[in-house]
Amino acid sequence: MNNPRLAGRYAKSLLDLATEQNQIEAVYADMKWLNSVCKSNPDFVAVLSSPIIKADKKQVILKAVTDGRVALLTGAFIDLLVRKTRESNLHEIVHAFIDQYNALNNIQKVKITTASPLSDALKEEIMTNIKAAMPTKTFEVETAIKDELIGGFLVETGGQLVDASILRDLKDIQKQFMDNEFLHKIR
Repeated sequence: MNNPRLAGRYAKSLLDLATEQNQIEAVYADMKWLNSVCKSNPDFVAVLSSPIIKADKKQVILKAVTDGRVALLTGAFIDLLVRKTRESNLHEIVHAFIDQYNALNNIQKVKITTASPLSDALKEEIMTNIKAAMPTKTFEVETAIKDELIGGFLVETGGQLVDASILRDLKDIQKQFMDNEFLHKIR
């Protein structure tokens, strides 16, 4: 269930409380960890979203997953979500918190997708060009591999996509052949 307004409000509350208690970095690390748990285990997200599983069982599951791995403030926040029956929104709240933290600290996410593993030299060259375009930002880089790109890369940052892949070039050529004006003039 997507509810970005709710997620944004809970994330802002947690961000404000963490800032007030001087635990912002610890809570941010917890949110990054929870995000990786949710990404790597879709069953965990499904359990939290399930209307069949009772809240007390979800709380036991969350305790088992987070106990000793998150700060006290994060644990108390998760308990609050369960009490308010908002545990199904945990993944969204985690995303919203990370986005708000990044906005607060002027951090821009960059996702580089390639057809094969990216070498450090090429990654650094791409980041140098991005840093030249946005010198006031700090960057958090994520890499991904998509075989269907054939070659080249995709760079996503700040809601923009730069597609320098061979797949896009092939699709452009295909479109030119499909829309061939010269063929229509011959007939």
